[in-house]
Amino acid sequence: MIPTILEAAARLRQREYSATQLLEECLSHLDRHEPRVRAWAYVDREGAYEQARRADAELRRGLDRGPLHGIPVGIKDIIDVFDWPTGCGSRRWAASYARQDAPVVERLRRAGVVLLGKTVTTQYASFDPPPTRNPWNLNRTPGGSSSGSAAAVAAGMCLASLGTQTGGSITRPATYCGLAAFKPSYGATSLAGVLPLAPSMDHVGPMARSVAEVALVMQTIDQSQRVLVVLPEQPPRLARVRGLFDRLAHPAVTAMMDRVCDEWRAAGARLEEWQLPPGFDELPELQRLVMAVEAAAYHEPRYRRYPEDYEPNITRLLEEGLACPASHYARAKELQAQWRQQMRQMPLLVCPAVTGPAPEASTTGDPSFNAPWSYLGFPTASLATALVEGLPIGVQVVGPAGRDRAVLKAAQWCEQCLDVSLGMPGGLS
Repeated sequence: MIPTILEAAARLRQREYSATQLLEECLSHLDRHEPRVRAWAYVDREGAYEQARRADAELRRGLDRGPLHGIPVGIKDIIDVFDWPTGCGSRRWAASYARQDAPVVERLRRAGVVLLGKTVTTQYASFDPPPTRNPWNLNRTPGGSSSGSAAAVAAGMCLASLGTQTGGSITRPATYCGLAAFKPSYGATSLAGVLPLAPSMDHVGPMARSVAEVALVMQTIDQSQRVLVVLPEQPPRLARVRGLFDRLAHPAVTAMMDRVCDEWRAAGARLEEWQLPPGFDELPELQRLVMAVEAAAYHEPRYRRYPEDYEPNITRLLEEGLACPASHYARAKELQAQWRQQMRQMPLLVCPAVTGPAPEASTTGDPSFNAPWSYLGFPTASLATALVEGLPIGVQVVGPAGRDRAVLKAAQWCEQCLDVSLGMPGGLS
């Protein structure tokens, strides 16, 4: 059993084992499961061993770079890592090597992280199904677009990973794979060195096995200084939202929400119901419109030249964007600003993270429960809470822009209160 980040950090400092041994454990899982899971686009074994040996040497001489020192981490393959390829799921870009680290990677490197490799992304971080499979059931999707980032952590191949989200690409795959994750406020993490999909809604965020671990990674990559890892001192005030989140949910997801809300109330949380403003159900459609237009603006020159390098779903998205009238995009951006203003005083909300368990591998799943928060740029922490037919489902805690720390603290309290243990993914047995 691969340790958590918190367990590994304690054992490294107690000299119970080394960063090199931890890396070897992760590589053992990778060698065993990667032929079926296919989570990695690139693995730098030699470089990872060099980093692990350096981490061990630093700890021996008293240089401790923090809780991520010596921890193996995967990086989504749209984020630049120096001297590694940034393939973005493209055939033509597969041998395109980065000449410098993206700022989020540079921050991890300074924290002593062992960078293991690049995790599979759906093509150009869009919707075409990836080769990656869900470790809980190899016939199901791990979600997208951060498919490999979620599957690699769930399969024990690394202890944390970076993903990106424009619609639901951090929250959904993390939940489908039984993990915790955090999509920060828009702008909290740098987008430099990250392939754009829709620049006004793109976010970089972490995945790990618990909210506490996610917070440690987020504290490292956050450029806004909003996140400080502090355990919650008292039960939070939360508000459950329904509407869209009841209507599109699998019955088992709604039953799960009823159960966890009862448990939080019993543990002392002030949990009320909060009515979503009229028109909220239109936000997923508005998010899709903005994403299509901004993706088309970025990709059009290359798409016109190499249409064969674009798979069906990303092609459909770009054609939507190219056909969209400028007035429709302008209106969607105007509404985006209005909605952010209208909801700036909302309480911390709780709602399902996914509409249901992971569907079959021909799709990446439904982002409807995540897209509104990406459109608004609001921070979202998610945690897996239950299994349905052997597949994880979960909840998300959402707050207004800038309340990243409050969202993470509340999500940590929710996680500790539930004390969920899903066990090891069933598809790997």
